[in-house]
Amino acid sequence: METQNANPTVHAVTSTGSPRAVVDLLSELDEEDAGAWGSGAEAGELRVVCPSAGASGDTPARDTIDAHEIFEHIRHLNDPEHPLTLEQLNVVGLGNIAVDDGRSSCDVRFTPTIPHCSMATLIGLCIRVKLIRSLPARFKVTVTITPGTHASELAVNKQLNDKERVAAALENTHLLKVVNQCISRTCS
Repeated sequence: METQNANPTVHAVTSTGSPRAVVDLLSELDEEDAGAWGSGAEAGELRVVCPSAGASGDTPARDTIDAHEIFEHIRHLNDPEHPLTLEQLNVVGLGNIAVDDGRSSCDVRFTPTIPHCSMATLIGLCIRVKLIRSLPARFKVTVTITPGTHASELAVNKQLNDKERVAAALENTHLLKVVNQCISRTCS
């Protein structure tokens, strides 16, 4: 396969708190604090406590999902053409993610590296699949190209947000293999 953008610009990546950092922080609890995280928890032991009911007492509590969490899911996706992440290529960024947890919607815009990028649909498909696999089923995921950054923006957006086209694409074993390779180095 011939590379369209043989010399892409590589951008510095951001440093954000990862779930691992939270686990490390919680594992440093002293005995006095441990009780707040679950009965019987010892110092240095992480015990996850999920309340069975929310504030109203009748609905299960759930964590809210925000743009930072979405960015953490997609920032390490591999580019299909280069040994770089989408964040390093500035294809995805925190500023192009909108989440409305109350309405269970997630909108992600991505910017291809060149206006005629033939990999734009594949990159969008990888983002969409990663989010569908990572987010609760209640979320409606929309993935689009940043307006004005691709020659076939409307056609690609239509393909990426058509459930039947996405399902058909994922039935193609070769395409599914490529998508899984792009997703392989990301957190679950």
